[in-house]
Amino acid sequence: MAITLINKEALLFLEQLKKNNNREWFTEHKNQFKALQTEIKKFYEELKEQMNTHDSIEKLKMFRIYRDVRFSHDKTPYQPHFAGSFSRAGARLRGGYYLKIKPGESFIATGFWGPEKNDLLRIRKELEQDANEFRKIIGTGDFKKIWGELQGEEVKTAPKGFNKEHKDIDLIRKKQFIFVRNFTDKEVLSSDFLNEVNASFKAIRPYFDYMSEVLTTNINGESIVS
Repeated sequence: MAITLINKEALLFLEQLKKNNNREWFTEHKNQFKALQTEIKKFYEELKEQMNTHDSIEKLKMFRIYRDVRFSHDKTPYQPHFAGSFSRAGARLRGGYYLKIKPGESFIATGFWGPEKNDLLRIRKELEQDANEFRKIIGTGDFKKIWGELQGEEVKTAPKGFNKEHKDIDLIRKKQFIFVRNFTDKEVLSSDFLNEVNASFKAIRPYFDYMSEVLTTNINGESIVS
């Protein structure tokens, strides 16, 4: 079966939308958008199929191109990109995947964007107790070659109840635990893009396996998932 590719017309359309981000232009080009949207969704669906060979993906969510401008200073009505997220199946599988297609700014991301309060505390407590395994996973050469450094917002000093002098405070103060990989337009349009994205997502599994184990057990390692 032929691998679905990202059509160059999709990037050209998004570039034009960025320059003409108004309802009149979009209405005039809506049929083109619908056709491109169908092609892009096919790419995401094929990626989901590939991901299911090494993970269990419960849901693909494609994000709307229409912006909610009610509480935003930016009143442009459309998102000049295509984006979708992939949710892992079941209570024991934690973490998520994201892919954005945008001219000059395409990227994939994985991890934990906004951990729930108790989950965030559990992660911090685990790192406070012993961060060696966490550092080993994210510090391997192959992992870093693909994903680089851990990213995410963090508190300035230390979360409440944690020692700011702790040797692993650089990890403990994180509020997000995410990894991002950027792609050029040339890479997005290449015949190997889908395989490269899928391989990158597969490479994150040791990290997800570790975090899933943490988030489904208490600090003593006892399961909290029935």
